[in-house]
Order: sequence, then C-alpha cells, then structure tokens
Amino acid sequence: MDAQFWNMKWQKNQIGFHLAAVNPLLVKYFPVMGLKEGARVFVPLCGKTLDIHWFLQRGMNVVGVELSQIAVEQLFSEIGLTPQISNMAPNMQCFKAKNLNIFVGDIFTLSRALLGDVQAIYDRAALVALPPAMRAAYAEHLMDISGKAEQLLVTLEYDQSCIAGPPFSVTRQDIHRYYGAEYTINCLESTAVTGGLKGGVPATENVWVLKPE
Repeated sequence: MDAQFWNMKWQKNQIGFHLAAVNPLLVKYFPVMGLKEGARVFVPLCGKTLDIHWFLQRGMNVVGVELSQIAVEQLFSEIGLTPQISNMAPNMQCFKAKNLNIFVGDIFTLSRALLGDVQAIYDRAALVALPPAMRAAYAEHLMDISGKAEQLLVTLEYDQSCIAGPPFSVTRQDIHRYYGAEYTINCLESTAVTGGLKGGVPATENVWVLKPE
C-alpha cells in the first residue's frame, strides 16, 4: 500500500472518495448480517466514513484501521468524541473513545491480538483501494486477523484499461478467488453507477455477503 499517496490525499484534502452521507447500500443490506446491538464491527481502511456514525447510532462497537492520522482526528472531531491515544506497536497507535477504536497505521501490521474479537467486517473502501498485486495478501490477512468473520463487501467493476485506480475494478472472479475457499459468497445487488466513474466510464457497483463455511 502506498502510504505516501494516501497521506498526501488527506493532507491536501483531496478526498473525493469520502461520501458526504451514509452509504445507502449499508443501510439496505446490513440487516442481512443479523447482528445484535453491541456486536463488534471491523471497518478496514475506514477514513472518516459517516458509516461509522451510523453503526454507533445503532449500538454497535466499531473498530477500524486507517493510514492517515488526519482522517482519524477528523473522524473523532466530527463524532464529538475526545479519544485516548496509545502506542500499541511500532508505527501503530490506537485512538479510543466509548464504543469506537481506530488503529492508525498500516493494516498489514495489525495483528489478531491487537484487533480482538470481531463479529463482522464491513469493507466498502478497502479492497477497491488496493491494486491487484496486493489484494490476495490483503484478503488473507483480513481473514487471519478477524478469525474469518462474515463480511458485507462493496466492490466496483469496470474496464480497468479506461482509467487508473483507485478505486480499482474488482471482478466477480476476483472475489471468488480471494474468498471462495473460506466463505459462501452471495451477490446481493449489482447496479450501474449513475454517471459512471471519473468522467463517465461505465461501472457496476456490487454488494456481497460473505458467510464463513
């Protein structure tokens, strides 16, 4: 993962990937997970997503990991929480307040022991942020540190030759290659992106639920 690239995006406030509202696909499909109040949800590469606000408002415990300290500081500020900050490992800090824990650092340095138990993963912006060469390692690491927790996964699919990512195109075949050996995979929705991506490139947004075998 190109830490410099993402940190520069946040430093320059070039965060067009940050949605100004809760993702409607989360609202629509999260009930499929069947989680009860108090469940612990892991949001990899979380930025300052408003989806975290939504989880907290519904009584969930949220744990995330994010490269940019700027993003994490803004997240806590916008929620209205003052975090306790601790050093958890080399190049890894934890911002914690009430039901929200965010690790600041590279997800590949986050261990299962640091993460703790989670009941579900919500991946809207992580897999699509990674180039193909990194995705298999990411998927393997995610399964390892989460104990193969079930996932609600949102991906994009388009002709990668038309534009450079991120977000990168992730095909149906990719999903089955990364996760098919460990999860039952179901596509809940496949919808054309209104207006396309970055100048109108046709794209499809796919929503998946991954249940451990």
